[in-house]
Amino acid sequence: MAIPNVKRFRPFCPTCGDNFTVMTVLPKSVNVDEYLADAVARHDHKAFQEARLAHVKVRVGQQKQKKAK
Repeated sequence: MAIPNVKRFRPFCPTCGDNFTVMTVLPKSVNVDEYLADAVARHDHKAFQEARLAHVKVRVGQQKQKKAK
């Protein structure tokens, strides 16, 4: 079940050199550009890179089970 007010944004982080996802509920009076600029400034580059590497990491025992396409 989705929350209808949630908006998804994909701002670009110049330090990481990649886009990241921000999901938020914003009030009507908020300037979206200012919010996204603040989100990029608060972005945790180290945690983002570590989570990204952990997501695609394959355990040693699973390498043989992986099917080649």
